[in-house]
Amino acid sequence: MFLTISTTGDEKNPATDLGFLLHKHPGRAQEFSTSHGIAHVFYPEADAERCTAALLLEVDAVALVRRSKGKDRGGAPDAALGRYVNDRPYAASSLLAVALSSVFSSAIRGVCRARPERARQPLPLRVEVPALPARGGPGLVLRLFEPLGWTVTAEPVPLDTEFPEWGDSRYVRLVLESTALTLAEALRHLYVLLPVLDDAKHYWVSSDEVDKLLRAGEGWLAGHPEQTLITSRYLSRRWSLTRQARERLELVRLAEADDSEVEEIDNAVEEETATEEKPTPLAVRRRAAILTALGSAAAARVLDLGCGQGQLVQELLKDPRFTEIVGVDVSMRALGIASRRLKLDRMGERQAARVTLLQSSLTYTDQRLEGYDAAVLSEVVEHLDLPRLPALEYAVFGAARPRTVLVTTPNVEYNVRWETLPAGHTRHGDHRFEWTREEFRSWAGRVAERYGYTVEFTPVGPDDPEVGPPTQMAVFTRIVKEEKAA
Repeated sequence: MFLTISTTGDEKNPATDLGFLLHKHPGRAQEFSTSHGIAHVFYPEADAERCTAALLLEVDAVALVRRSKGKDRGGAPDAALGRYVNDRPYAASSLLAVALSSVFSSAIRGVCRARPERARQPLPLRVEVPALPARGGPGLVLRLFEPLGWTVTAEPVPLDTEFPEWGDSRYVRLVLESTALTLAEALRHLYVLLPVLDDAKHYWVSSDEVDKLLRAGEGWLAGHPEQTLITSRYLSRRWSLTRQARERLELVRLAEADDSEVEEIDNAVEEETATEEKPTPLAVRRRAAILTALGSAAAARVLDLGCGQGQLVQELLKDPRFTEIVGVDVSMRALGIASRRLKLDRMGERQAARVTLLQSSLTYTDQRLEGYDAAVLSEVVEHLDLPRLPALEYAVFGAARPRTVLVTTPNVEYNVRWETLPAGHTRHGDHRFEWTREEFRSWAGRVAERYGYTVEFTPVGPDDPEVGPPTQMAVFTRIVKEEKAA
């Protein structure tokens, strides 16, 4: 990844002042470690008339994979296609934006003790990015940068110069020129808009990204004509974060229009009296429903089948009614994360005696799983291919035969209520299917009849009168046959 920033000057205001503003000496090359590789800063040219600073990010592909947060929910969408073979080391993206903010952190804030007056003055600037992913094409590049005072050249890069009939790639060679911006403003524009054009981030987007966006967007984002697109893409289309950012940007716009401070506008409710409760996450409701059902079944020895990273096991450990808890998963990586979550290596002896983590496949019988009061399959069945479900049914209901079995799974009918879920998509990329309420009841009824259980159904989450609850839960209870008198 490569980016250059150039400026011009004269004897009175030499171009080499760029070195002071960037806090990087033009006379030597420097290296900086980042979480995904090495950032190099050097100056291909540096004299009074013209000075160019170059940022070269040498990406460590192995580190990028190891630190990846996954192919979805904030990770780069190309990761599913190729974890190691992709454009991340070569094309400007959020990796370069993060390196930019790290290496030039003082410059982005506009801090320069050696040349404070230059830091506040607009400079003749030229920024070049040889390879920039632009999802939306050159037209979107112009719509993003031109309103900020840049003269923009976005030249499409052909897929292959030997085969012009193949057309252009999604990359452009970007050149930005301006005489009306300070260096700090220019760097903040790049920090926000590089990942926006790439439309992907290499790290998990959490709530603190809203603060980062608003800091970097101060003075320009609130009035930008493409504000909606910028906030949505920068925050990886996380609807709740995007809404939060846009509400805060609207306050900024109103304050500027009224020539007042944001605090004066946003004073309808005193901070101490704001008591609006945040909605309880569905995963928390699901675990609460499971604990309630286990309590009603008087279960003490519980299997968490497909325990994943151990969230339910952690909740079960908090309740002394559950004297033996076994988390089962086929993934050793997930079990390792669960072990760290539970702090098994630091757990007291009495508490540690209550919990066991086992590696096992739920589609094979395992004698270690026999004889328990209850088993939980929480958001598990939908991850299996339908032809493999009979094997799981026999392993759980036919071989292990716990007294109670709880099965939770998404209700596909409720998906229309998720504003961020495209029509026809499942809630998770790894879901092989999602059942309607009728399909789930039909499956559960067949399993109960075949293996000698009764079954009841419980909604989890808000029970919509039209489409039902977001999660559906089946509670299976084994039928105990009375022994005939001798």
